[in-house]
Amino acid sequence: MSAWSHALLGALICVGLLVVMPLGLRLVAAPGLTLVHRLWFAAAVPAAASVWLPRGWLAAVSAAAYLPAAAALLLSAGRVVGAGHGRLPGPRAVAVATALAAPSVAGCALVAERAGIRLFGFELDVLALTVAHFHYAGFAAALVAGLVCTVDGDGPAGRVAALCVPAGVAVVFAGFFTSEWVELAGAAVLTAGMWLVGWLTWRRARAGAATRGLLVTSALTLAATMVLALDWALGQAAGLPHLPVSWMVATHGLANALGFALCGLVAWRRLGVRAGWR
Repeated sequence: MSAWSHALLGALICVGLLVVMPLGLRLVAAPGLTLVHRLWFAAAVPAAASVWLPRGWLAAVSAAAYLPAAAALLLSAGRVVGAGHGRLPGPRAVAVATALAAPSVAGCALVAERAGIRLFGFELDVLALTVAHFHYAGFAAALVAGLVCTVDGDGPAGRVAALCVPAGVAVVFAGFFTSEWVELAGAAVLTAGMWLVGWLTWRRARAGAATRGLLVTSALTLAATMVLALDWALGQAAGLPHLPVSWMVATHGLANALGFALCGLVAWRRLGVRAGWR
């Protein structure tokens, strides 16, 4: 990646840590989050600062401050999944648990990338992109899927969205370790889920003018950015022309971070909706 795309990616990671995560966590009705809310910035500020430090032990130690918070969220995700007492978790629970588990992947990738360690053999740029992906495509997207499922009253469309987004994230993640065709399949499932989330979000755009504008922006952003995601995944798998990573960060990444995640979460906050998990 170029120097400007590295800087932009770093800024998006900071927005994810310092704005999107604390804003989104306020929309989650799940056990064990009170202490995480109170201490969030004690973990997130050093992690965000690490992005701007030279790679090395100091940056890695600063990034590691995020790991306890991510571990607490992962524990909360386990409680959500286990709340069914042996029954399979419902779609809302799957979406909420995915959102809460995603920061643990982002945190591990951040520490490794800041330390200059090629975790599982991945390039350092890939690890940096993973940090951003698991805050936006992981946490924010799964959370919004849980929110639309909640307000949809567990209707069929909401349930499908709440399952497709986590499934797409999981298959894309598996594609990192297997093949680009698996990653393409995951991108297709994730795109279907995100478009469904966008449509359900559009249907909710009946609130006040400001909230309606935020919801419409969030929905329309998904319609465009997920085309870019599919195009990139197809290009990687089939060897077809596609945007380079630097331009994906500047288009798909920037639009999803600000247009989808930030606008969407602010709108849901204004609506006073929280993602249920039962």
